Amino acid sequence: MHVTRFDNAQPYEAPNHVDMRCLRLQGKEAGPSLQMWMGMSQILPGGHTGLDGSPVEKLYLVLEGQLHVVAELEGQRDEQVLGPYDSCRFAPGEKRQLVNRGNRPVLVALVMANAPPAG
Repeated sequence: MHVTRFDNAQPYEAPNHVDMRCLRLQGKEAGPSLQMWMGMSQILPGGHTGLDGSPVEKLYLVLEGQLHVVAELEGQRDEQVLGPYDSCRFAPGEKRQLVNRGNRPVLVALVMANAPPAG
């Protein structure tokens, strides 16, 4: 078993994330994990990610607040509003954007696969 205490979780920087504070909870530098890693982000009012794709599947769970999620796959665009305990999945290659359009911070958990090996 590997435990990460929240008070000891380390921040990490994610590209194309604006007004977001991210913590690594499991995997990567937070400890051993063969297939996935887990993080948690606080998205400040007006904060967002870019509309970017990724080669790996991503799962998001809203813990607090209201989060606008935008998806784009093969030219089809979809936008949904998620509240506490709502979750969503983005497929590999699907573009995704997270946006906090409210005045309160949003707290969201992320689980995603480790990046596929290069080569």
